[in-house]
Amino acid sequence: MDKNFIVNEENRLDKFLASKIDASRNQIEQLIKKEYVKVDGKTVSKTGLKLKENQIVDVHFPQTEFNIKKDEIFVKDSLEDKNVEIIYEDEHILVVNKPYNLTVHDAPSVKDATLVDWLKLNNISLSTLSGEERHGIVHRLDKGTSGVMVVAKTNEAHTGLSKQLEEKSMGRYYLALIDMPLKENLLIEKPIGRNPNNRLKMSIEENGRNAKSAFSKIALSDNEKIELIACKLFTGRTHQIRVHLSSINRHILGDNLYGFKGELNKINRFYLHAYYLYLTHPITNKQMSFKANLPEDINNFLNKNFQKENISDKINESNIIGSFTTSF
Repeated sequence: MDKNFIVNEENRLDKFLASKIDASRNQIEQLIKKEYVKVDGKTVSKTGLKLKENQIVDVHFPQTEFNIKKDEIFVKDSLEDKNVEIIYEDEHILVVNKPYNLTVHDAPSVKDATLVDWLKLNNISLSTLSGEERHGIVHRLDKGTSGVMVVAKTNEAHTGLSKQLEEKSMGRYYLALIDMPLKENLLIEKPIGRNPNNRLKMSIEENGRNAKSAFSKIALSDNEKIELIACKLFTGRTHQIRVHLSSINRHILGDNLYGFKGELNKINRFYLHAYYLYLTHPITNKQMSFKANLPEDINNFLNKNFQKENISDKINESNIIGSFTTSF
């Protein structure tokens, strides 16, 4: 698909395109850098190119593509114990329940197969606006976090979903088990940046990026020492929930990176799960929501340590959403 525009006043190329097409800044940058943009018939790759009045800008929107670069046997072996559940699929979007031990996309430190590899292995058409390693990826979850994610199968869907992320009309509610109950429902707004003493961690940093999280009390364990809470993010910083909880001396069970000191031999990962996702379908404009069932380990922990008859009512999505509506 191609579109062309006439420049009506001097402007930067990236800013001009931002005013003309419904795409995020990153997507516009990718289109320019990958040479999908022409000015007066000449291919350009500089995002800050200065445009003059009456110049013609042509934009080519690449087709979605499927491409496996890693060895297929390696990918299959790496994914063998990772069950990705498809919650919903149509020709534009795919919603999955990601297992906790699966990285979303490639990075220099990633050695195993990723969710993107799984998508390609299953011949799922993916958007290409986020670059080769991130085909289809609109938003992400940490490797250790399980739960619901939406994947864009077309560039048009990717553009629409990214717009919703920026406008915060799409979002998720998380469930977490913490090692000490909250005193009350609370909102934390503290800037987050890379920890200067440990590059694996993030921390509250004065010069960090703005980060805002809400936490709601859901259920106490039988011994009243552990609490199931719900979390809602207003920003999307790396490790945001874990860092904000750590800043008030609360830690997710199993999260030894951020201070959990419990019995790690009984918990082999941190208990954080993206439970509920809401969005507007990027093509049909239909309001949609999806729930990712709790993984077996968290479910077993809840059944063993919480009142069984109450917990299903407590984690009903209406109850979780309502707990934020009445408190914040």
